Amino acid sequence: MIMVPPLIALVLAADHIPHAYGIAAVLMAGAVFTDWLDGYLARRWRITTILGGFLDTIADKLLVAGALFALVEVGRAWAWAAFVIVAREIAISGLRGIAAMDGVQVPPSIWGKWKATIQYLAILMALLQTPDEYWGLHLDQWVMLVAVAVTLLSGVQYFARFARVLRADRLRATS
Repeated sequence: MIMVPPLIALVLAADHIPHAYGIAAVLMAGAVFTDWLDGYLARRWRITTILGGFLDTIADKLLVAGALFALVEVGRAWAWAAFVIVAREIAISGLRGIAAMDGVQVPPSIWGKWKATIQYLAILMALLQTPDEYWGLHLDQWVMLVAVAVTLLSGVQYFARFARVLRADRLRATS
């Protein structure tokens, strides 16, 4: 979470700071690496906690949302793509909250892990955007399209998993 404000500031001030996008990309990569390392070590040493998992999830979402909002502001990401990605995060967080109230934990899926990886890649590529275009789009834009697709697919997968929890809850309420 500490790296999000400087990353946003660098992107927004890129016209006035030499190599701002490159520095922002290094911050982004550092944040992604430390997030991965923290999770890896916590699982390896078996010191995971509910609070730690919650804070890790919040940090991931703030990093992605902050970077996307800054990239939208400077014209390196589409507002609609940022909306889809952030809306999915809010919806899934809400569904997880509902499940938690029912005492059900829904662990991350492989789709969620792929979603995060591709989102991070798309953001890094947007920060380091090259002038080359392929079929009218920059390479980072193509990767952002893939990120949106995987984000939607992972959202559908989570909703399908949560639907069982919600149906069970509704059945208990009518019994």
